[in-house]
Amino acid sequence: MADPKGFLTTGREVAKTRPVEERVRDWNEVYVPGSLLPIISKQAGRCMDCGIPFCHNGCPLGNLIPEWNDYAYREDWTAASERLHATNNFPEFTGRLCPAPCESACVLGINQPPVTIKNVEVTIIDKAWDSGDVTPQPPERLSGKTVAVIGSGPAGLAAAQQLTRAGHTVAVYERADRIGGLLRYGIPEFKMEKRHINRRIEQMRAEGTKFRTEVEIGRDIDAAKLRKRYDAVVIAAGATTSRDLKVPGRELNGIHFAMEYLPLANKVQEGDLTVSPITAEGKHVVVIGGGDTGADCVGTAHRQGAASVTQLEIMGKPGDERNPNQPWPTFPMLYKVTSAHEEGGERLYSVSTTHFEGDEDGNVQWLHLVEVEFKDGRPEPKPGTERKIPAQLVTLAMGFTGTDQENGLVEQFGLELDARGNIARDADFATNVPGVYVAGDAGRGQSLIVWAIAEGRSAARGVDRYLAGASALPAPIKPTDRALTV
Repeated sequence: MADPKGFLTTGREVAKTRPVEERVRDWNEVYVPGSLLPIISKQAGRCMDCGIPFCHNGCPLGNLIPEWNDYAYREDWTAASERLHATNNFPEFTGRLCPAPCESACVLGINQPPVTIKNVEVTIIDKAWDSGDVTPQPPERLSGKTVAVIGSGPAGLAAAQQLTRAGHTVAVYERADRIGGLLRYGIPEFKMEKRHINRRIEQMRAEGTKFRTEVEIGRDIDAAKLRKRYDAVVIAAGATTSRDLKVPGRELNGIHFAMEYLPLANKVQEGDLTVSPITAEGKHVVVIGGGDTGADCVGTAHRQGAASVTQLEIMGKPGDERNPNQPWPTFPMLYKVTSAHEEGGERLYSVSTTHFEGDEDGNVQWLHLVEVEFKDGRPEPKPGTERKIPAQLVTLAMGFTGTDQENGLVEQFGLELDARGNIARDADFATNVPGVYVAGDAGRGQSLIVWAIAEGRSAARGVDRYLAGASALPAPIKPTDRALTV
């Protein structure tokens, strides 16, 4: 165990963020570089070695959290990195982007602030990169089998890396111009700088994984022909169909899905564009949707110089402490202030958009809303609460409804869907088409990055067993596994 009295003598201390007035003028990550290292060993020492580490259940990857906490406490960073990579291909991604269900399940969190697991994780992996502990791991021999992976988000990359290391020849197909999926174009630079993706891709290239960008399966290559070309296929195309808001005025200019707005801002940071074609500069911005994607839109609008930013959420405002019907170790719905919310703007809860109002040129100018209360699980308008707020740019960040079916991928493969519109699969992540597997949001539906990586690792085991007859690859989850929620 780390420090036997650490949880008694040391309080929780998290990463420091740069001053708001500084960080909204650039797109760098919001945290003060190097601020964790002086404190992180003591923070890791708060881990209780509790005997039954529920943090393992909170995280679908089954991360060996008490083990690498112990190594971090002792400042044995090489051993900590080895234990971290034993269950997670990309801890630099999860350490920055995951909402940390492991911390919600931390035993210490029953009556104290939990261990800063995310901060320990990201410190370990950053130290590993700096010290050269992260190196390519090419296979000792090739199997002679080929695998196509469709999609280069966290699920696709995890599956590709596992299968490459197992000796198969893997090619990853990505319809965008760069590898990374939503990691590349959905996550703003201030949450994760893209250099973290770039160096991981170089590691995978050195291991033997091939990458094909600007190729959309279903449009550029017929899915059935792709299946004939490879011994197996992994579909990790995500759940990229955005949920729409069908109210009067939706057709007005200036109303965009979040995934139309965010990628353009990232392309500016990549140097592809000088200015985004959809910019918040000088505009009153309204973000519809109170989740992480909505927060990403808020932070992006701040950096583009919005006149005002308002975020709308149809649900009521969550509490600051666990609701009695969300007991430990489940993931609670709490009021969360992200770095983007620290930077300003207004958040409105229990409101619903009724319609949009535009000017004579067809540009959105106003958003009309009404307060709501839930009755029998459905939102009902409260009479007399109607009002309008200025809205010259509106982003829809209300989640996603399933994988893209317009490009022909599902139809050309002949895939069956489940009742929720996701691609159906069996216990080995196999679809109804022999040799075709599905991992990540395309099969699970919209979920967290840790679930995507866990799915990619588990699907890789199914593919490896299909190709080789047996597999030593780990499978941390089953397709039917779900998060610790109530």
